[in-house]
Amino acid sequence: MPAQDYQLLIKNLLKTPLAQASGKQIVYRGERRFSYPELAERIHRLGGILGHLGAVHGTRVAVMDWDSNRYLETYFAVPMLGCALMMVNIRLSPEQIAYTIDHAEAEILFINKDFYPVFKQIHHKLPRLRHIVCLADDGEAEVIGGPLYSGEYEALLAAATPVAEFPDFDEHTIATTFYTTGTTGLPKGVYFTHRQLVLHSLTLMSTFLMAGLNGRISREDVYLPLTPMFHVHAWGFPYVATLMGMQQVYPGRFLPSTVLKLLATEGVTISHCVPTILHMILTAPEAQSIDLKGWKVIIGGSALPQSLCRAAMARGLDVFTGYGMSETCPILSLALLKQESVTEENDVATRCSTGLPAALAEIAIVDEEMNILPHDGQSVGEIVARSPSLTAGYTKNPEASETLWHGGWLHTGDIGAIDPNGYLHIMDRSKDVIKTGGEWISSLTLENILLHHPSVSECAVIGIENARWGERPIAIVVLKPDGEASEEELKDLVRKRVDAGELSRYAIPDQVIFAQELEKTSVGKLDKKRMRAIYGVTANSAA
Repeated sequence: MPAQDYQLLIKNLLKTPLAQASGKQIVYRGERRFSYPELAERIHRLGGILGHLGAVHGTRVAVMDWDSNRYLETYFAVPMLGCALMMVNIRLSPEQIAYTIDHAEAEILFINKDFYPVFKQIHHKLPRLRHIVCLADDGEAEVIGGPLYSGEYEALLAAATPVAEFPDFDEHTIATTFYTTGTTGLPKGVYFTHRQLVLHSLTLMSTFLMAGLNGRISREDVYLPLTPMFHVHAWGFPYVATLMGMQQVYPGRFLPSTVLKLLATEGVTISHCVPTILHMILTAPEAQSIDLKGWKVIIGGSALPQSLCRAAMARGLDVFTGYGMSETCPILSLALLKQESVTEENDVATRCSTGLPAALAEIAIVDEEMNILPHDGQSVGEIVARSPSLTAGYTKNPEASETLWHGGWLHTGDIGAIDPNGYLHIMDRSKDVIKTGGEWISSLTLENILLHHPSVSECAVIGIENARWGERPIAIVVLKPDGEASEEELKDLVRKRVDAGELSRYAIPDQVIFAQELEKTSVGKLDKKRMRAIYGVTANSAA
């Protein structure tokens, strides 16, 4: 007989913790606990539910839920049947949610009853749906969708006939799909195959295992996601944590008090989130009495401010940046420290850099003609990437797909440089770089400077159109509850860098606007497009 043509399928990620007899658990909100054999049993039963509902190879199955063991079960069972898991961004507007579910051609919807009010607004826009399953933490089902309603998840699971064995099929079968909102137009669907997800899991795990000075992981770690599971596979960590047989803790709906309780009671050692979430956790009243030492936190989605990095490290956190985007599965690089290049003086700056390329990831800086620029820390261009885990394109959008992959590299839209030690440094998003007086100004650089002020809690710098200079920077600042700072005081922080020759004189903001909060996207990133729309009028009227 010929040798086995081993396919890289998601079901094989589940085999390792079972074969190695992991004694760890899957924990939901500290209230429910499942062993790995129980997790596997539930996945097989979920496969039985899907088969009973008529799911076949290629069927799209949508999920609207908080971070939960149920979501983890769909991460496996849905693609293991040959179906495609469609992860609904629950923070989009009802109209966008309806568009993404219908555009993905989802036929089955698993929905937490917390989202029933949204569904009632949009159900008439979902003609493809054939079945709805209720997800209820209290086990009390509520019927929705009339004849489409098929039952409550746990009750169906208990009654289901488990799938005896999930089938083999081509590793290039689409396993997951979700929608990236971007900043213009309708949400765009990206998709990933079994092969891509398995390789992303292996490369992410191996990248962490290369680490020596920070960020190293093992099967003894305890994982808790703080990035929503609908957002780029929760950065791929649920697959890695399962493959390694880690203890996994799922918090349900995000509340700082709930997360801090789980950190204390479950001994969590590794998480990932956007800077806003970490800031909320560190400043929550409950955080002051909890020992956070040894907690590894990967920051992505937005730049990690050096002030937040220092505050986290002062509490004993091992905090550092991860970089990627929806189209990259997502991890492209991690800010892991190297003995030969890190010093006490640059430790924080290195952790806040975009980091070293992950295993098998190629990252380059290119000019407008797609010429690759040197790794000298000075040559600035667009960041492009190649790896075995990148999406092939956008669903039903060949033009955008071609633009994404122009020249044989995936275009990130970020502007950056690579230093001689191999670390990637993002200067800005291409749409957020401010061109003023013929000079390019990085909004991220200005934000980091302003965040050094002890009274500044959050900050965003945006470029506003200006008839004379093209654009001018303005800063929107949120002060700490008891903080005090004047506009001139904050401008002086930038002016000192200008006087030292570190920045162009055009970098001094025209205005500093004090706000109660900063506008953010559905996944917690700074929404600079919205800020430009809001504050551009204010800034121009004041000019």
